[in-house]
Amino acid sequence: MRILYHLPLSPFCRKVRLALQEKRIPFELRAERIWERREEFMAMNPAGTVPVLQEENGLVLADSYAICEYLEEAYPDAPLLGRTHAERAEVRRLVAWFDGKFSKEVTQNLLYEKQLKRMMGRGNPDAGALRAGYANLKPHLEYLGWLHETRAWLAGAQFSLADLAAAAHLSVLDYIGDVDWTLNEAAKDWYARVKSRPSFRPILADRVSGLLPPEHYDNLDF
Repeated sequence: MRILYHLPLSPFCRKVRLALQEKRIPFELRAERIWERREEFMAMNPAGTVPVLQEENGLVLADSYAICEYLEEAYPDAPLLGRTHAERAEVRRLVAWFDGKFSKEVTQNLLYEKQLKRMMGRGNPDAGALRAGYANLKPHLEYLGWLHETRAWLAGAQFSLADLAAAAHLSVLDYIGDVDWTLNEAAKDWYARVKSRPSFRPILADRVSGLLPPEHYDNLDF
């Protein structure tokens, strides 16, 4: 069986999970406590990060970007990167936006400080980082809302990996109750559309021990 090594609240792992689900590729989830630096896992990925995808033939792939590019080439049904050169460039730009800029300015300041830092035994949250994360969230939601108002989906006419990347980050922040959806109604409407897709059901069913999400988390109508 194909195995995806992951952390439940990693947006990069969730992006790969969603891509696998959209392409209807069967896989088994295996949680990996990366801070333990398990020898067998480090042999698969010396970087010690998740996600890591192990194919049925033994092929091991690390890094969410590399995995998603591989899935697009190896399993071209249900394309997620667009059909034209321009579409693919725009999808990649937005994936880089959410996995890079949004992650640095929002996700790391909130998710890492409030949850991952404690799990890794690295001390208490930094109040300044938390303030920055909350402040940065608003302009990002405004940009996401603008994209939704001007396009059918974030990157254009077709649902794509850009939508999955954005939803993956927002879903983990939503799980810990850190998304104020009143900040932008268009962004909220877009997220409701994405989380209504069948591929999102396993994500919405996720529960982390000792941490319950807000009541609206798995409500398709908020």
